[in-house]
Amino acid sequence: MDKIAEAALESRAWPVQEAEKIAKRFRNGPPEKGYVLFQTGYGASGLPHIGTFSEVARTAMVRHAFSLLSDLPSKLICFSDDMDGLRKVPDNLPQQAMLTQHLGKPLTRIPDPFGTHESFGAHNNARLRAFLDRFDFDYEFYSATECYQSGRFDTTLLKILRNYDRVIDVILPTLGEERRKTYSPFLPICPKSGQVLQVPVLDRDPAAGTIAFEDSEGERQTAPVTGGHVKCQWKVDWAMRWDALDVDYEMSGKDLSESVRLSGMIRRILGGRPPEGFTYEMFLDEQGEKISKSKGNGLTIDEWLRYASPESLAYYLYQSPKKAKRLYFDVIPRAVDDYYAAAARYPEEDAVKQYANPAYYVHSAPPPAMDVPISFNMLLNLINAANSDDPAVIWGFVSRYAEGAGPESHPELDRMIGYAVAYYEDFVAPAKKYRLPTDQERLAMEDLIAALEKLPENADAETIMTEVYSAGKNRDFENLRDWFKALYEILFGQSQGPRMGSFIALYGLRESIGLLKDALSGKLTEK
Repeated sequence: MDKIAEAALESRAWPVQEAEKIAKRFRNGPPEKGYVLFQTGYGASGLPHIGTFSEVARTAMVRHAFSLLSDLPSKLICFSDDMDGLRKVPDNLPQQAMLTQHLGKPLTRIPDPFGTHESFGAHNNARLRAFLDRFDFDYEFYSATECYQSGRFDTTLLKILRNYDRVIDVILPTLGEERRKTYSPFLPICPKSGQVLQVPVLDRDPAAGTIAFEDSEGERQTAPVTGGHVKCQWKVDWAMRWDALDVDYEMSGKDLSESVRLSGMIRRILGGRPPEGFTYEMFLDEQGEKISKSKGNGLTIDEWLRYASPESLAYYLYQSPKKAKRLYFDVIPRAVDDYYAAAARYPEEDAVKQYANPAYYVHSAPPPAMDVPISFNMLLNLINAANSDDPAVIWGFVSRYAEGAGPESHPELDRMIGYAVAYYEDFVAPAKKYRLPTDQERLAMEDLIAALEKLPENADAETIMTEVYSAGKNRDFENLRDWFKALYEILFGQSQGPRMGSFIALYGLRESIGLLKDALSGKLTEK
């Protein structure tokens, strides 16, 4: 084992642990197809969303970790189930009446309501590919329609037909009594209506490769299971894809655990081994409920990217994927600061810690050098105290705190200032609630003003912080956390805030003294 693989394994980072399972799968030799295949899936009836980004990003992390442990080539497929029948017209689409006329048809046989592509499925596929390309994912795109119609799936579809009874015996125990009577692993495409039919198979001929069924008008039809004349039911379709493409790794959400189990059983019936897998937990909204596309709760990827970088989102997705996590606006500031902190410490870490560093997997490489001397949270408080959302004004304070800093020399910080301004306007400012100090707090603030007035203008953050501590201690705060919370509520209108020594150094001694005096006079409560 070379030193890179040894250090990566010692890190115990979860992508490496996943990659280790794949490496063990091929310890006796490479796959017959010559490469290791990672797959992610996409339901083409809707637009790409944060779950799509999450699954592709996490799979890409595992794929990169695999490259540390093995020299076997690999591919990442993003598979679009665009042959699925449209069951419901989403409310946010144009031409509702037209789409309603095509309910039940494969997405690639429905006209594009936006008028830009040859079909609705092609439109959504283009959106998916543009979405993935936006984040520079290294992937190959596969369309279900193309795979079915080109014959890529034919061999496996015929295997399913030959093993028809064994396959349905896996699925039937999981269905209700009525559904068992009509279930078939094959969904014929009706030759008359063009719809994907959920009808029972009346007869089957494995030698001829055909099935018989009733079409949408009740007439008996015979069709081959090959060449795109049928598609498979969901769980069978997943196993079919694993077999036909020889998929080696695919992760999925906790809500699909039963589907993974059943599809794995079918994959074994077809003569193969299910892919290695990883079950991740669901994202939760502000109320702790599971995020749902139909409900529209939670946070969209475009919303995140209005307030923070894609790297910060990838960092958040990396963390604890087996734990349910809130995905709401209030997690953004910490995710941003934690990402930059991880990237900043990477160069000073030993190899094992570097392979455990989330920033390494965000970039699939050592993170780029970035000089970000101020946190996102600090910027939010600076914008508030400066009473300005003009980036030029904010840079005025920043350049004094970090000598020589500017948009050109610190492009990453400039980008973060833009994000912070947007976040402040939409979330911080509307929620602010200032209050007046109590008698005890007033005396402590007056002491702090007197102490700050004695300091030189270039006093550092630690010196200033000592005076902040002393002001609270000398006025008998039983718990200094209460003193700092009071400062946050009185000066910033919120219960949490920055490290005060660092903030005062950033904002400026004279400006901070003015802010304290405004708070004592009641000017801040007038905001």
